[in-house]
Amino acid sequence: MKNTFKTLLAGSVMALSAGVATAADKPATIKAVGTWGSLTNFQKHEGPFWNDKIAEASGGTIIGDIKPQTELGLKGFEIMRLVKNGVFDFAFGLPGYVAAENAIFEGGDLSSVTQDIETQRKVADAYFPTLEKAFEETYNAKLMMLYPFPSQTLWCNAEVNGLADLKGKRIRVYSTTLGDFVEGAGGTSVTVPFAEVIPALEKGVVDCGITGTMSAYKAKWHQVATHAYTLRVGWGLAFGAMNLDKWNKLSDAQKSVLETEIKSLTDNMWNETATEDEVAIACITGGKCDIGEPGAMKLVEPTAEDLAARDKIANEVILARWAERCGEDCAANWNKTVGSILNLEAKAK
Repeated sequence: MKNTFKTLLAGSVMALSAGVATAADKPATIKAVGTWGSLTNFQKHEGPFWNDKIAEASGGTIIGDIKPQTELGLKGFEIMRLVKNGVFDFAFGLPGYVAAENAIFEGGDLSSVTQDIETQRKVADAYFPTLEKAFEETYNAKLMMLYPFPSQTLWCNAEVNGLADLKGKRIRVYSTTLGDFVEGAGGTSVTVPFAEVIPALEKGVVDCGITGTMSAYKAKWHQVATHAYTLRVGWGLAFGAMNLDKWNKLSDAQKSVLETEIKSLTDNMWNETATEDEVAIACITGGKCDIGEPGAMKLVEPTAEDLAARDKIANEVILARWAERCGEDCAANWNKTVGSILNLEAKAK
């Protein structure tokens, strides 16, 4: 009888162990949202990573399924709320779209303060812990990565030959900090969804629009705009974040492979973006273009006076307004992290 009991007990333990192993080995499906389906970041990185790469790298223990926000018909501000509610497991997006929840999200890409991509990566790394905490507290999400879109510059269907010409112009923006730049330059900021910018330029609803260099080319802004004013006013820093409940359900092995592969993805995206400005600007202004038909916009490069005026706006308007929105503690944290890299101080007036 004792032997029979021992046999049954051993069998039960083995069955339980097998059940645990089976549960641990069960593939995790990650439902994700990407950025714009027509742009490089989704086509070459976000999409392939979730639809193909992660399954291969994880040996089939993680299965991704991603669609761009454009295909899903979603607006930027909706996406992280859907991740918080568990409708999606992972999302790529821009902090500017979630800044309405808390101005702290803007701090990694304040308009005009960072002028080269190497410095922007240092800024992103320095501000990562701040954003990591904000994503967890606001969206119950784990921040997994920060990556850039190309330089954010100005594309105008009006005569613009320098920063002074922005005065009185209506300029499309997609974030508060870009609006601060426009207003600091004497223009009027207008919020227009990306898909509606071309008709807005055609109809004179706006005189100029701000977006990334490659984004402008891929969206064919050169078909309606005349002047490409390449004053860099931001980077379009983007994030990748995962629902924390979903993350916590992954096995240690799944978490490890996901972190490793996302680090590789992040590096690839920074490296790709570093090459896109030169290619896009050449294409959009009638230069050598190996990726499509060239445009014929007039290339307007900023003068030394323009750059000095932009820096003045960054210090006196952009940083001051953001410090006011974000609060004293928030600004003090920025000064210790990002500000120490840029030798700038965010201080409300």
